Amino acid sequence: MNRYPLWKYLVIGVALVIGFLYALPNIFGEAPAVQISAAKPTIKVDLTTQSRIESLLNESSIQNTGIFFERTGNVGSIKIRFENTDTQLKARDLINQKLNVDPKEPNYIVALNLLSNTPNWLSSINALPMPLGLDLRGGVYFLLQVDMQGAVQKKLTSLATDIRGQLRDKGIRHQGIERAGDAITIRFGSTTEADAARAALAGPQADLEWLLEKSADGAKLVGRFKASALKEVQENAVKQNIITLNKRVNELAVKEPVIQQQGAERIVVQLPGVQDTARAKDIIGRTATLESRLADPVASTIGLNETPPPGTDVFRFGENRLGVFKKSVIFTGDRITDASAGFDQNQRPSVNISLDAAGGRVMQEVTRENIGKPMGMILFEKGKGEVLTIATIQSEFGSKFQITGQPTTESANDLALLLRAGSLAAPMEIIEERTIGPSLGLENIEKGFTSLIYGFAAIAIFMIAYYMLFGTFSVIALGVNLVLLISLLSMLQATLTLPGIAAMALAIGMAIDSNVLINERIREELRNGAAPHTAIAIGFDKAWATILDSNITTLIAGLALLAFGSGPIKGFAVVHCLGILTSMFSAVFFARGIVNLWYGRQKKLQSISIGQVWRPQGK
Repeated sequence: MNRYPLWKYLVIGVALVIGFLYALPNIFGEAPAVQISAAKPTIKVDLTTQSRIESLLNESSIQNTGIFFERTGNVGSIKIRFENTDTQLKARDLINQKLNVDPKEPNYIVALNLLSNTPNWLSSINALPMPLGLDLRGGVYFLLQVDMQGAVQKKLTSLATDIRGQLRDKGIRHQGIERAGDAITIRFGSTTEADAARAALAGPQADLEWLLEKSADGAKLVGRFKASALKEVQENAVKQNIITLNKRVNELAVKEPVIQQQGAERIVVQLPGVQDTARAKDIIGRTATLESRLADPVASTIGLNETPPPGTDVFRFGENRLGVFKKSVIFTGDRITDASAGFDQNQRPSVNISLDAAGGRVMQEVTRENIGKPMGMILFEKGKGEVLTIATIQSEFGSKFQITGQPTTESANDLALLLRAGSLAAPMEIIEERTIGPSLGLENIEKGFTSLIYGFAAIAIFMIAYYMLFGTFSVIALGVNLVLLISLLSMLQATLTLPGIAAMALAIGMAIDSNVLINERIREELRNGAAPHTAIAIGFDKAWATILDSNITTLIAGLALLAFGSGPIKGFAVVHCLGILTSMFSAVFFARGIVNLWYGRQKKLQSISIGQVWRPQGK
């Protein structure tokens, strides 16, 4: 009656082995580390960089416990693990000094970090510790204010270029287009021309409201965003900035960063485990913009000490050259809709670029008049331009074209990534900054897990004292539930936060509640005169329906928190929902397996150890 078939014990055994294996990495803790990543988009971190760093450390007799190269997309980073923080700081200073010859313009970001101490044999099966949230691991918190006025002005600048081309296509003459504040002003010599222009722009520029103003020397059209269009521009600016921030955070190789909108104009950025606040702020605060310009047809590049032709701009191109460009801009990064690596007709690496309609029209005009001349892409950051590529215009093209001349497929992929990443849609300002040190995070972890241990111990004492051997079975099942919950969180790489620890405590209480229901149901059957084997079977079978109903209703509430909550609420909900699932397995399936293993072989069972069973008089 109370026996499991072999396959059920095998399921339990496999679940326990997997659970313990994937929960095990969480006991090894973390070690101090140094992380090296590129500070400029044209600098690459690869295995050659790793070999160079290993040589530097060996020459200075600085010992490490592991050096790892990681690649996220096309962005590489190197992490070096050390025994203690003193060695970590020495290595950071040495690497920073040797790799960044010019401290004012560093090529590499050398930042402090933390790495797991998990043994390699566990890492090889992808058994990793749970990522810890900002409140447990420490790290940095930024609250960014998006400049909505800047977003509107940037959009108006883009529209002004479009309008200039649209009026030219329609043959409507004007005396100048200006952008002032939140409006675009077009001046005309007569009211007739202004009316014609308003009619021509009514369709293509439907987001703008045009107001005709007469003056002594003619007329002018003043265009302002409609309320709905203005709201859309601002919302898109915040969304685009969040996408760009995600790409930038990848450079820091932060596990489980939190980047989300707060209100209409603010963005929250949380970077757990980042110790170097200045470097994090430098990455987050980048305001890179992309421009395409015609290069000087005579000398597109010159040496660092050479004098450029008059009326041109020069920007750094690689380590020892400068790119020479005309001052007029063909298009900016906002016009790029897609960029991907590919091959040209001769099977040489190239980059395929797609522009929007307005960018395509401008490109067609420029290339028609400049076939055979060089054109380049420049990335501007903190007021300094860096040349990404210079290529020769082979023929007239519009919104889709190729950039050839890339030396390798990898360099073509890198350039495509830079072009896709683009720039911020609107400027941002850091209005709040908080740093949570590793010591405070460690204190939170200790307090959280101490409360779990005390809660577990109190439940164990009560259950064993009240239900005797069945109470012991329940405590073992509760321990298995906790191990399975931790292993699931580790396998899913779900971030554990303080609310998550609270959800663990709640899961312990809910799991033991299922065992209480089962034990009381068995007691009730014994009081009614049922035989021990019968009482056990009926107790587990009839308590299951009640346990299932109560857990499903609680799971629905947890899923609602997961769907509609954010931040700490979502962290609580994830642990809460997983805890419900593991508790149903451990409290019913696993606990019954133990009981069956203990009592199932005894055919004539006289009594069971489940505490005092009070029978009504007369029975």
